[in-house]
Amino acid sequence: MEEKPNYSYISQLSGGDKNFEEQLLDVVRLELPLEIENYKNHLKTTDFMRAGDDVHKIKHKISILGLEKSYQVAIDHEDKLREGVVDPELFSQFEKILDAMTTFIQKA
Repeated sequence: MEEKPNYSYISQLSGGDKNFEEQLLDVVRLELPLEIENYKNHLKTTDFMRAGDDVHKIKHKISILGLEKSYQVAIDHEDKLREGVVDPELFSQFEKILDAMTTFIQKA
């Protein structure tokens, strides 16, 4: 399931407007690290409901970065967290998605 973040959705949204693309990436660069930090803190404190809220916010960034299969992982992870459960497989997959996104936006 090794999916790589990409610009396809951003390009579709922008219609070729490079300024708009850069602004959108700036928002992702600014918000994503904070959302990941909140998510990890809520997991540590076992506040799974709020961790689910964090995944919900991150889900939008997953979509923006063209990660269609990863989006479904996020949905499933969010649902489990809201049930008060940390599924080890979903957790592991989601961590890989976060790492890939973080690396991508740092290089973008």
